[in-house]
Amino acid sequence: MVFDLAPPAIELSPHFTAAFISICSMMNGLQTLVQWRGFFGHPQGSVLGLMNVVYPLGKVVSLPLITFVSDRYGRKIPLAVGLVACIAFAIMQGLAQNFATFVTARALLGFSTSFVTQPSPMLITELAYPTNPSRKDNSIYVGSIIAAWCTYGTFKINHNWSWRIPSIVQGALPILQVSMIFFVPESPRYLISRGKVEKARKILVDCHAGGDVDSPLVELEMNEIEETLRAESSELSSTSWLDLIRTPANRRRTLIAVIVGWFSQWCGVGVVSYYITLVLDTIGITEVKDQTLINGLLQIFNFLVASLIGAMLVDRAGRRKLFLVSTAGMLVSYVIWTGLSAQFNQTKSQPTGRAVVAFIFVYYFFYDIAWSPLLQAYPVEIFPYTLRGRGLTVTYLSAFVGLIVGNQVNSIALSNIGWRYYIVFCCLLGLTFVLIWFLFPETKGRTLEEIAEVFEDRNQSHPNNDFHKGGAAVDDQAEKNECWSQHRETEEISSGSR
Repeated sequence: MVFDLAPPAIELSPHFTAAFISICSMMNGLQTLVQWRGFFGHPQGSVLGLMNVVYPLGKVVSLPLITFVSDRYGRKIPLAVGLVACIAFAIMQGLAQNFATFVTARALLGFSTSFVTQPSPMLITELAYPTNPSRKDNSIYVGSIIAAWCTYGTFKINHNWSWRIPSIVQGALPILQVSMIFFVPESPRYLISRGKVEKARKILVDCHAGGDVDSPLVELEMNEIEETLRAESSELSSTSWLDLIRTPANRRRTLIAVIVGWFSQWCGVGVVSYYITLVLDTIGITEVKDQTLINGLLQIFNFLVASLIGAMLVDRAGRRKLFLVSTAGMLVSYVIWTGLSAQFNQTKSQPTGRAVVAFIFVYYFFYDIAWSPLLQAYPVEIFPYTLRGRGLTVTYLSAFVGLIVGNQVNSIALSNIGWRYYIVFCCLLGLTFVLIWFLFPETKGRTLEEIAEVFEDRNQSHPNNDFHKGGAAVDDQAEKNECWSQHRETEEISSGSR
């Protein structure tokens, strides 16, 4: 038995972050409600885009601030502050009496969620077992399921509470997270960087060694973290944003972070995630009951694929291979989806319309196996500790800017050119595949400290190289892997004897 983040609160409280964020992105479900559309004067085009765009815009504004706060005061403090603020602004959205209040609440929710989304994946990764730093956070679809089925359950309420109830429900998961945050330890790497070595050691002993203070695994982790932090501190004694582009290795890391963030939104997913009503309108599915039902089933499907298949494949297939397979599958699905939509536009055939819905699910299958579990985990892995907060912020900024542009463009494009707009995403998916092929390295099976070698060592410059080619490096890696394996075997034996 490996004591990897043993206390349940360590997993659940930060992991629920993605679920909460996806609930806050419930505009897809609200748009299907006649009561919501009627209350706000049937928004469309740029007005509808504004109602969607203020949420990620609020995130963009707060990201530079939260990067400073999480590096200066740790991961837990901003997480707790953000959760409390999100509860308040969810209530504000649910009780909104006019357009201005609703939009303001959405903007403030976006601002507050950055205090939750930025430190959470870093905390999870920095607490994770050393050879499995990529903690696959697929709880985003838990929130999507709640949001979708909540609106499905309230669409028959012939009152404004049909959209007010789902809006207030956004605050439910933050309440649960706040109740557990006090049981979550601080990042050992942050504590060591602040000179609190013994506190960090105790956390590693509790989480990775089952309380064994003499564990060689903990000693190895402590030495590796301390050595890496010393090396990084000597090179980046006054870390600044310019360090993200100061060296070839960091420029490559930053470019990958931008690609992951931007194409997570401009791979075609935003069309369905925020405007499923417009997509379904183009294939003749216009009933509220049908649209909310399809939205609800899609979220359940996404959760099952991301949790059962995506999470399993990340460590078995590796990050790079999974990104390539995922993007190729999305491209093929989108091409077929586009062709079927064009055919429906000419024939109005119901079987063709149902085939489009089927390929929306197929497309999401491929999106879920890589882009869902790795959107945050992969950028967190590839940046060194001193740049991890800024690197993740670059990913978020890229994603949110892409989301802002998409929310303004998608609704207008779908309303004016319909299915032809899908051709744009077919081209972008082809470009994404090429970029991944040439730029994304494999990080499978490495500790956070060892992943730096993939970027810094010249022998590791090509993304297809999985390990050092030099004999000394291979011996060093083999020795460390043997330590991890021995620890796992020891714990499994001791667990079995108990």
